[in-house]
Amino acid sequence: MPEQSRLIPVSEPLIGDNVLPLVQECLETGWISSEGRFIEEFERKWSSYCGAGYGVAVNSGTAALQIAVAALKLERGSEIIMPSWTIISCAIAIIEAGCIPVLVDCDPETWCMNLDEVESKVSPRTRAVMPVHMFGHPVDMRHLATLAKKCDLFIIEDAAESHGAEVAGRRVGGLGDMGCFSFYANKIVTTGEGGMVVTNSIELSDRLRSLRNLCFGRDHRFCHAAIGHNYRLTNLQAAVGVAQIERVDAHIEKKRWIAACYQERLKNLSQVSLPVERDWAKSVYWMYGLVLHNSVPFDAVEFAHRLRERGVDTRPFFLGMHEQPILRAMGLFESESYPVSERLARRGLYIPTGLTLTESQIDRVCEAIIRVMS
Repeated sequence: MPEQSRLIPVSEPLIGDNVLPLVQECLETGWISSEGRFIEEFERKWSSYCGAGYGVAVNSGTAALQIAVAALKLERGSEIIMPSWTIISCAIAIIEAGCIPVLVDCDPETWCMNLDEVESKVSPRTRAVMPVHMFGHPVDMRHLATLAKKCDLFIIEDAAESHGAEVAGRRVGGLGDMGCFSFYANKIVTTGEGGMVVTNSIELSDRLRSLRNLCFGRDHRFCHAAIGHNYRLTNLQAAVGVAQIERVDAHIEKKRWIAACYQERLKNLSQVSLPVERDWAKSVYWMYGLVLHNSVPFDAVEFAHRLRERGVDTRPFFLGMHEQPILRAMGLFESESYPVSERLARRGLYIPTGLTLTESQIDRVCEAIIRVMS
């Protein structure tokens, strides 16, 4: 297929040649399951990168969130505050722990949770808050940490989309009680499928390790005092992760270069809002989103269709938790409305940001966007 007619995908994984020797070692030694030296090395290197003392690798970002909430041992009916506009994994982790998700809207510019709304949602049953660092831009954890201390709340960071993002020079993941990561194929650091929880608490890290491994007994392996899960990561996947950490800074640099290219080419396009970067933040621009202004006479679905006709693939934004049919069917969020979340869901999408993206492809994407808008 000629280059000019090829669809430009949103994301293409980039593993790199440095992973092959490590994976080969796993195959040659037979250490391919959840035992092997790369598990510990991956945990140690990633937690250190995030400024945390301990890392517990699991098989997905969703699993990371689930064991993080479970590790707090909260009473059933406890409330955890989270943003409406995020992936459903956050709500699932809260619900499966017997807790209640309480929603706040998001900031219209950073798309992260609106911290001004958090304190108003704190009740006598609130025990934790779950900030989500959205599409590469972090939540202002300084503000949230002050509020959490005042209200005696745990903080579980969802940093799945923001590997290496910073708040006032400190990397996300290590800024709360626990930080949860995904290493899915389209993430800045990938193991294909995978995740990790990082923490500075040895007590929490011990609980997390037990929860990811069926809560096997210490004195009698098959005597279980708690309900755990088989959420283990394989040594093969950890080997890929170790190799990826060596490239994480280069991957972030490429993401920021892509974002700068888009910003320069689209800054005069009056019909869309572009991502912002607060002066206290370092965004890693995991994805580059666009939000149509209300004056544009079509929505994001039609925008995506028109771009695809011009050879550019896109992905839709999240649908707010308060609009999820399954959560409504469970009796959650009845009559609740979050206007910013609703607008983003209907007017937003993200465009190609894969690590293999070239400048000529960026030019093609921007030309297509400008033509659609004109």
